[in-house]
Amino acid sequence: MERRKELQRQYKQLKPDMGIYIIRSKINNKCFLQSTQDLKSAMNSTRFKLNAGIHPCRELQKEWQENGETAFTFEILERLEYDKDELKTDYSEELTILQMVWEESLAKKNLVLYRKRIEKGL
Repeated sequence: MERRKELQRQYKQLKPDMGIYIIRSKINNKCFLQSTQDLKSAMNSTRFKLNAGIHPCRELQKEWQENGETAFTFEILERLEYDKDELKTDYSEELTILQMVWEESLAKKNLVLYRKRIEKGL
């Protein structure tokens, strides 16, 4: 019983990797960029939504359905390190800045991003 409590305590102290990831089309090289405080969960959630046909980016969703999962790659672009200050829990500002930096970097490489706008009625 003591071992179980210790494992639960360790699990609660685990910090997920946070950062930014990209989904890139192998067909037209268009990209979808996403920053998150939990990379593994966000990538799994995105893949699930795309396979279920419910991803909010309609343009990406349409191409996913037309070309299939094998036409895309998922890649972690950068991980954001946690502060030494253990009390800090909100990294949304840092993640937003990181995403803007990557968007600018990809634009300089002439890569086009999928629109993030959610189209109504679809």
